[in-house]
Amino acid sequence: MKRISLRAAVAASTAALVLAGCGAGGRDGDSGGGSGEEAGDTTGITDTTIKIGTHQPLTGVAAPGYSEINTGFKSYLDYVNEAGGIHGRTIEYSVKDDAYNPTNTSKVVDELVLKDEVFAVVGGLGTPTHSAVVDFLNQEKVPDLLVSSGAQLWGNDPKERPMTFGWQPDYEIEGKIMGQYIKEKMPDAKVGLFLQADELGADGEKGLRMYIDDQIVERTEYASGNTDIGPQISKLKESGADLVIGFNTPSYTALSQLAAMKLNYKPKWMYTNVGSDAKLVGDLLSTFSKGKVTDGGSTLDGMMTTEYIPGLDTPDSPWVKLWQKVWDEHGAKGELTNYRIYGMSQAYAFVSALQASGKDLTRERVVEVIEKDGATWPGPGLAPFRWSADSHLGMSGMAVSQVKGEDYENLTEVLVTDIGDAEITPADKAVAEDAPPESGIPDVPETE
Repeated sequence: MKRISLRAAVAASTAALVLAGCGAGGRDGDSGGGSGEEAGDTTGITDTTIKIGTHQPLTGVAAPGYSEINTGFKSYLDYVNEAGGIHGRTIEYSVKDDAYNPTNTSKVVDELVLKDEVFAVVGGLGTPTHSAVVDFLNQEKVPDLLVSSGAQLWGNDPKERPMTFGWQPDYEIEGKIMGQYIKEKMPDAKVGLFLQADELGADGEKGLRMYIDDQIVERTEYASGNTDIGPQISKLKESGADLVIGFNTPSYTALSQLAAMKLNYKPKWMYTNVGSDAKLVGDLLSTFSKGKVTDGGSTLDGMMTTEYIPGLDTPDSPWVKLWQKVWDEHGAKGELTNYRIYGMSQAYAFVSALQASGKDLTRERVVEVIEKDGATWPGPGLAPFRWSADSHLGMSGMAVSQVKGEDYENLTEVLVTDIGDAEITPADKAVAEDAPPESGIPDVPETE
């Protein structure tokens, strides 16, 4: 559903005035194609640099875990920059805090586009937050790449939002793969749903209902920012649900666990990948309970979820070895985490797009190459991307897994599908076994 606000309209008018003073193709001093419609838009590009930006929840309810993503992304860019950058250009990365508040997101993205004049917004995080700016970015024709959310809004309608591309699997296909597993392995389960009240919850529910609609006995939802979710968990208990599936962020995984403990409610649990990092949730359980829950990892044993990139539970993965090297050499404070691995994996895809775009980089060019060749680029994802002229949706699949302490064990092989009634099938083994080049930097050919 298209969202057009007064803010977006005013920002678009302001941008038109700014561009009128410097030429439609970019600022004075930019290079890579010149100015004007025919040469392409080189805003944010010079002979030696590429300026990009993002909005992230560095503070607020979604900050735990998610605030680490940008540190992983930056460490990989620093690794690439130290090696000379891409086509002679280093990448400048601006991170702005929106506290997971859509009003803040609108403000900081306006700054990135109209004041900082970034080439692209990359990895903007959050379903409710990025929903507030996706139409503005497309109206301004700013590449809106690798959105950190599985909402279909980023990729299922390229004609409506031609500049926007998803990255991770969307929530509908995650729900489908979860639903098929439950139907096959837990056909007698009485299922309750715990959903964030936006596309995160709605798309996940849609996928689940394709397979287990007749098993769902209750659905509840919460508004992000409201931490009193006791009534929702009480409602699920009263329904008799013995399997609760959550499409929610990590803080709400911890809050739902704590609410269930208070009610002595002990169903089986399954959570979306975005809310299921065992170490983080265990730490949050301790924090939110004020130290009463001291072994959160043990509490989460048996929790089911999904995986679509190698994480810390697979230390022998060549990708995880690369990420550890990158973090050791260029990381900030703290240890390598799965959220930092998420950021590095995302940055790898972005650098692949720059590599394929060649020296004559423009905003139009990067969109063109992702549509044309992005689905063929190797990377750490366990399933290929679905990028094309007809779909800007992200990765096509994942595996169902189960928490064992702070590790995971796979319950299925890697499965792939698409939105709607597309069949679920095993992934090509070659995709899941890709290894990075020795340099650690994408080696993809320039798109013709």
